[in-house]
Amino acid sequence: MTRLLIIRHGQSTANLDNIFAGHYNVPLSPLGIKQAQAAAAYIASAYRVDAVYSSDLDRAFQTARIIADRIGLDVIPCPDLREIFAGDWEGKTFDYLVGNGGDAYQKWRFDIGNAVCTGGESCAELQARVLRAVKKIADENEGKTVAIASHGVAIRSLMCAVTADSLDAMKDISWVSNASVTTIIAEGDSLRLEGASYDAHLSGMQTILPPNV
Repeated sequence: MTRLLIIRHGQSTANLDNIFAGHYNVPLSPLGIKQAQAAAAYIASAYRVDAVYSSDLDRAFQTARIIADRIGLDVIPCPDLREIFAGDWEGKTFDYLVGNGGDAYQKWRFDIGNAVCTGGESCAELQARVLRAVKKIADENEGKTVAIASHGVAIRSLMCAVTADSLDAMKDISWVSNASVTTIIAEGDSLRLEGASYDAHLSGMQTILPPNV
């Protein structure tokens, strides 16, 4: 059995400004740094972590670095853990996309699993690469506990892969909060969800995506 601790990055400057980041590279906000530090303290106290992996985008890698420093490990970058490539939507505010994103953005809001970012990835493509990365990490760390820093849509798509037969169900899975921990157990070829979006360690610092995402 391998335990995978899937951590959403702390609040980024894009989160703070209600911007769809995608692959657009942004750092953590000051609050995001505090959230990552709280997650690091919780993980160090609750688990014996054997390895730390991360998306190579700054907001996730910075979160992973804070966790890894706390427990004395290096961070292994993994580009397949990146957020969805949002194409024409990257760097745009959610308010702008509601008014100007057309049918594609309405699909995103109300049937996300079957949505395609205009000029970018589909959620199906995202899910396939994130699932591939997570299974590879689990295979490489059999019997261990691994921390993995990633992103909101990436984690939501992974949770859908673990708990549902179809991307149709992704719309019914809630967003995870910044610096929360979602726990997945890998046994052989199977993955199961042990816990979702645990964030009690944030003690009032919780932040989530706005309703127009």
